[in-house]
Amino acid sequence: MKTVQAQKVLEKQRAAVMAKEEASLVRLQEKRDVAVIAISSALKRNKNAHVEAESESVAVGCEIFSVGEKPLDAVASECEVIGVKRLFENDDVKLLSNPQLAKLCEEMDAGGLHKFISDNRKNLASIKEEIPIALKVAGDPGRLVLESLNGFYIPEGSNSDGKKDSNLLGLKRTCIMLMECLSVLLASLDVSTVSKVITEDVKDRAKVIAQGWKPKLVDLDLDASNGNSLEAHAFLQLVATFGIDSDFVHEDLAKLIPMVSRRHQAADLCRFLRLSDKMPGVIDVLVNNGRHIDAVNLAFAFELTEQFSPVTLLKSYLAEAVKVPSTVKAGNSSPTSQNDVSEKELSALKAVTKCIEEHKLETEYPLDPLQKRILQLEKAKADKKQATEVVKPQSKRSRANGVVAGYRPRNTTVTADKNFYAPRYAPPTQYMYYPGPPENHVHSFIGTTTYNMAPNHGPYFGNGFQYQAPYLH
Repeated sequence: MKTVQAQKVLEKQRAAVMAKEEASLVRLQEKRDVAVIAISSALKRNKNAHVEAESESVAVGCEIFSVGEKPLDAVASECEVIGVKRLFENDDVKLLSNPQLAKLCEEMDAGGLHKFISDNRKNLASIKEEIPIALKVAGDPGRLVLESLNGFYIPEGSNSDGKKDSNLLGLKRTCIMLMECLSVLLASLDVSTVSKVITEDVKDRAKVIAQGWKPKLVDLDLDASNGNSLEAHAFLQLVATFGIDSDFVHEDLAKLIPMVSRRHQAADLCRFLRLSDKMPGVIDVLVNNGRHIDAVNLAFAFELTEQFSPVTLLKSYLAEAVKVPSTVKAGNSSPTSQNDVSEKELSALKAVTKCIEEHKLETEYPLDPLQKRILQLEKAKADKKQATEVVKPQSKRSRANGVVAGYRPRNTTVTADKNFYAPRYAPPTQYMYYPGPPENHVHSFIGTTTYNMAPNHGPYFGNGFQYQAPYLH
């Protein structure tokens, strides 16, 4: 009898304890929900509450309040600044040399961010370094960057030519840069914090944008892009930054790599997208299209130099470059076309020389013969330019007696002598032409190469983008 009573008492106590634990868990969950709602609401309103000195006391207050003690609005006003600090240690935001960046990020102002970058493109290197820090104070960094992508493609039916619009080119570069900066921020976070920045909602939005961009890449020409396509780069960066590569076939992503192979971010993009195993095929595509320099760079980046010998690739590239086209052999080419092939050889030699220096291949591929040939071509180019310069005619000068120099007065007296049929005017000596120095005939050694590289490779700024006038960012 006593045993039965004891068991009943124990069951009652156990039930009471479980009820208390459940009630405690419910209250704790309610506190968490309220805090999340408060933080989200506060960040959306973008209130700039300067409570640095009170941050510790407010944080304590947020930890110990009970649901019934304070209304939701009161909790929001106390916790609005704490929300971001719980995700990031953003003390470094105060040290920004461009504090306007933090303000624009805090206000979730994507348009203002674009304008600020455009207006300060001369300081683009320092701005790119500070954007990942400024993004820490954004209420939703992922959404802010996605909103910055608006306008990347001009609307259908627009009269604007996107390829020639320097402002649109600048906007596209800024979009890519902002996605890169978000990637830098994410790389510094742990997995749990990354999931709070790149939420499922943000991922879904990124997928919608990527699906809208993908069809626009179908007609992208490999030769026209010349390894420097902003459109292909932006698509790959979008997929990499927001971690949505599982929604796309890796074979399709790998096909875009040759279109961005000249951009120095290409190797990192391949790694982020887990495309390293696709690189042998990508390098084959580049070689088959005469893009040996890009092939060598990727071979070094992915440690494939045993499979793809850099020296062999470079020598093959020059061998193709010095082939004389059939039109030149037949003697049907114009001086202009001969100059063009000389320029291509010079460009190829400079590209190979730069590649050898960057990858320290001097012992395997000596530079002296290449540099001598470069000097020879440059000298021939200068000599030909000097030889073909036309002497400009001098302007007529009046003498003191009013007679124009170079002309004799007209003889109006008709005299029947042996000089009657002589010319009335002396030939104007200042218009006499003399043959210039003989042209230096330069041997044409080269033919058309499929690797369309300009003599001067465009400058790369600290931000990683290749900029070109008139819009420099």
